[in-house]
Amino acid sequence: SPNVVVINVGDSVRWTFLSDGHNVESGSSCTPNNQFCLPDDTNCSFAPNAEPGDRYTHAFNSVGTFSYFCQPHCANGMTGTVIVQAGPSATPTPTPMATPTATPTPAASILQLSSAGYSVGEAEQQVNVTVTRSGDTSSTASVNFATSDGAGSQACNVVNGFASSRCDYISALGTLKFAAGETSKAVSVLIINDSYLEGPETFNVSISNPTGASLGSPSTATVTIVDNGSSTGANPIDQPGFFVTEHYYDFLNRLPDSGGLAFWINEITSCGSDQACIQLKRINVSAAYFLSIEFQQTGYLVERMYKAAYGSASGTSIIGGAHQLPVPIVRFNEFLPDTQEIGQGVVVGQTGWETVLENNKQAFALEFAQRSRFTTAFPTTMTPAQFVNQLFINAGVTPSSTDLAAAIGEFGSAMNTSDAAARARALRDVSENATLNSQEFNRAFVLMQFFGYLRRNPNDPQDTDYTGYEFWLTKLNQFNGDFVAAEMVKAFITSAEYRQRFGP
Repeated sequence: SPNVVVINVGDSVRWTFLSDGHNVESGSSCTPNNQFCLPDDTNCSFAPNAEPGDRYTHAFNSVGTFSYFCQPHCANGMTGTVIVQAGPSATPTPTPMATPTATPTPAASILQLSSAGYSVGEAEQQVNVTVTRSGDTSSTASVNFATSDGAGSQACNVVNGFASSRCDYISALGTLKFAAGETSKAVSVLIINDSYLEGPETFNVSISNPTGASLGSPSTATVTIVDNGSSTGANPIDQPGFFVTEHYYDFLNRLPDSGGLAFWINEITSCGSDQACIQLKRINVSAAYFLSIEFQQTGYLVERMYKAAYGSASGTSIIGGAHQLPVPIVRFNEFLPDTQEIGQGVVVGQTGWETVLENNKQAFALEFAQRSRFTTAFPTTMTPAQFVNQLFINAGVTPSSTDLAAAIGEFGSAMNTSDAAARARALRDVSENATLNSQEFNRAFVLMQFFGYLRRNPNDPQDTDYTGYEFWLTKLNQFNGDFVAAEMVKAFITSAEYRQRFGP
């Protein structure tokens, strides 16, 4: 009991002999001797004369239907059935997962100089110091660069192995920006071929403050300028080619393009031997670099941007007695890298120069507007109207209603000035205002006599204050901006301080 048992393969069934005269047997017929053997068992059932309480256990290890019945009553159907089914498949022991192959961590992006030392001939005009990027180059990265030397303010004829940024090369400062996938860029430094016999002189190029990468080694390179003369020669600034080339260096921060170089040299040489003509042409050629579109949209824009952002500084002059006067706030060490940043890759007249310039302006204005000095002066809690009004106040401009609305409108419907891009656009709107451009023109023209020709601030040695600056500004204003009549450019390009940058 029960007479039908359903089990799974591998289960066992136990029978108990309850009374005499009965036994259990397999198959479909009775077997003599009251014995049976199930198909997968070698042991027989209860032996004859089994006693009540005897037990028999059988394990069913194959699927099928098996009958059992009691002897001698098989004819009466005292039978039973054991149905052995496959049952649920045993859950296999999980196959061990293969140890996953580790995804390699990309090598960190590293920026470094390709060499710790470079050499350039004095007549080669330019040396390129290579910055390489290794490791993970899949994203953008940037690094600052700067030249430096041990010359300080020493005279250009001093021979001590130190190159000078006034006499031997043009300072290069800025940021190299690597696009995804870029692995190499160059810092280009302009070399001045002066006429002093100096022997080899050195300066340094360093990289610092990387973003999107770490700084490798070397991060500083020593550049050696190899002297190309055997004796000190005549001052090369008197030669038209050198004179024009140096103006590209000092005002545009680049090598001359061949067309421009030839044009301006011809302006001077067309005079033949007429010394009065040559002198006037040199003055006009020199002033042309300040007046050029390229400088007006780079260096002069930088001066106006500082004016709009921070107003004027105060300087001391002793003309008519010691007094204070408003002077441009931008300093030479600020002006130079910012001008180089806006002018990077710009050559007016070349195909696409307008696009390069506009992209540079946008990038520079955005970076300028996020500097800590600017965000301190113009916190983002200011309303758009407050922000723009303060820019115009600093610029000294009373804007038209149209200009004012356009600058405020850069912020859309915003109630604060947290939008960095809008801040940059509004700053440009004010900096490029036509009234500011006109009002600041003469101040910037005089400032560039010091920045461009003398490579220093107006109150740096040889000066001690802004007396010289005020003198030339007053004179230029007296002649309504006529630099020839004011003899301003003439005075600077014939000054001993300027000429001695290049030779005796």
